[in-house]
Amino acid sequence: MPSPIPRLALACLAGLALSGCLGDDSVLTSPTSPQAGLSRDPKLLVATTRLPVGDPPAKPWFSSERSADLIFAEARLTPPSSSLMGRGSWSIAKVDAVDKSNAAQAFAQAAFGHNLLLYIHGYKESFETAATSTIDLSEGIKFAGVTGLFTWPSAASTFSYVADRESAMWSRDALEDLLAAIAKTPSGGRIHIVAHSMGTLLTLETLRMLRASGGENAMERIGAVVMAAPDIDIDLFARGLEKLGPDAKKITVISSTNDRALAVSSRLAGGIVRAGAADRDRLEALGVRVADASEFGGGIINHDLFLSNPEVQQVVKRAIERS
Repeated sequence: MPSPIPRLALACLAGLALSGCLGDDSVLTSPTSPQAGLSRDPKLLVATTRLPVGDPPAKPWFSSERSADLIFAEARLTPPSSSLMGRGSWSIAKVDAVDKSNAAQAFAQAAFGHNLLLYIHGYKESFETAATSTIDLSEGIKFAGVTGLFTWPSAASTFSYVADRESAMWSRDALEDLLAAIAKTPSGGRIHIVAHSMGTLLTLETLRMLRASGGENAMERIGAVVMAAPDIDIDLFARGLEKLGPDAKKITVISSTNDRALAVSSRLAGGIVRAGAADRDRLEALGVRVADASEFGGGIINHDLFLSNPEVQQVVKRAIERS
């Protein structure tokens, strides 16, 4: 969920400490896909199970209502402008190229030949806030491939936690179809997934399904899988990793034991700890990489450090470069 806390700048000590959280892999390689990036091609690929607002879509582009079919669209972006008052922010100029009949294949074709950064948002997100987070993440790590968003129909309301969870789970088949279509595209790049909060549950369940249906071949194109503040029952998380087998090693968890949002989620779940708030040792014992960001949250919520904290963003960048 989006945090009300302003984005923070950290001292170099934070970067030094966080760099040790992922082990000793200091020699990294760069993505091999052709150079693209939002600065060269200001376009966001969108796959969604939300209904569009109008045809063609008009602002706010996509609603919180469920679409029976996966929809593909391209969001044309306006880069930030600079002025005496400072630098502005990215914005969505228009949404076009909407495809409702062959969405997964259309998305795969749009990403053809490039590495893909695919962001999957969490609870209480509108299309526009999810798109903003996707852009901020891509720009923050200077991703050189194409950037995509899988957005499910969150109600974008504080009181919609249960409804959001059901809408996320309802979107599993659509996300599986999307990943399978991209994985089958010849001459394609790597698929790097960054999921946040409730979106990590959708991601884990979908990857289980993808591996069960397509086996190792379907998982070969999956590169890094970064789960930021995973809002998943720790026991369910462990079971999901078991089903992924050796592919669980692709996963990096960004955790924080002082994440207030996950503390609330844990109370709603009868006190069972969420994976994103578990101790580092407990997570590492499950076979995943862990970046413990507990010491780097300077606010009250500490739920979106991978977006608000440039040092934590580097965890995402290193995970991608390592894969």
